[in-house]
Amino acid sequence: MTAAQDVRDEPSQSFVGVLRQIDEVAGQEGLSVAAIVDRLDERAFGLLILVLAIPCLVPGLPGAQIIAIPIALLALQVLIGRREPWLPGWFMRRQVNKSWITAIAGFADKRLSWTERLARPRLTFLASGLGERFVALFMALAAVTVMLPITNTIPSVALTIMSIGLIQRDGVFAALGAAVAAAWVGLLTVLVGGLFLGAGFAVQLVSERAPWVLDWFGR
Repeated sequence: MTAAQDVRDEPSQSFVGVLRQIDEVAGQEGLSVAAIVDRLDERAFGLLILVLAIPCLVPGLPGAQIIAIPIALLALQVLIGRREPWLPGWFMRRQVNKSWITAIAGFADKRLSWTERLARPRLTFLASGLGERFVALFMALAAVTVMLPITNTIPSVALTIMSIGLIQRDGVFAALGAAVAAAWVGLLTVLVGGLFLGAGFAVQLVSERAPWVLDWFGR
């Protein structure tokens, strides 16, 4: 057994610590997605969604729409009550570059460590059981909106907050992230409705952010 295979996530260990450990055991060639999944415990769903959501926080990140696909798949699995994460074989075999792993661990250490001081098990019914599935529904909706050409940052913020809520079993974080996702989905619904109706604010916003979308509506 290699040193990398000895690393396992303990429920009492911080998720930032888990990401640091994964970074430490990753060789110069990085790690496969499957190897990363093998190093996670029952919080694998939350940690995987967090790892995938962090790069999507970058506005206009190329490839964010692709990353959103496995996020949606993972969220749907939580929604149906699956106990272990499943992702397509081709995705599990993909090699994650060492630089990417280091960047994710560094971001979590610098930008998200404060959440571990605030997040703690509370209102756990919102972050486990039926509550967890309810949050997963909003995770899936947020992931779908990441695939849209408007922006990926706001739904990724929601995904990050919700995933931390599930990881730490903190119902406050889970509910807050779900509220952000719901507000974002509601805003996009109004925007799409405005495009159908020809509302000026919707046409102007989309023309600035993604003008080619107007072609879909014949505008």
